[in-house]
Amino acid sequence: MKIAKEISTYCPYCNKHTVHIVKSVIGPKPANPSRGMSVSNRRHNRKIKGYVGKVKAKTPVKKLAKKQKALLECKECHKSIQRVFGNRTKKKLEIKR
Repeated sequence: MKIAKEISTYCPYCNKHTVHIVKSVIGPKPANPSRGMSVSNRRHNRKIKGYVGKVKAKTPVKKLAKKQKALLECKECHKSIQRVFGNRTKKKLEIKR
């Protein structure tokens, strides 16, 4: 999904519609990557591995699509707001050049 570099949209700080610059596309944050190989996670993975029934807990279902966010900066007051484009979509945002 492509977005224009400048968008005319509502600014809550100016309380009117102004031109906004699309500064950056905000990507999804990793869910605490440093804790992936901790002792408790290794133990949990060992317990739920294999063909036995439900031992401790089921692995969480990962959502296939993420909310696509962008950072908009107002040209008049220079305040930034976040905007979600497309509710849940697999299409990545990119800024038109």
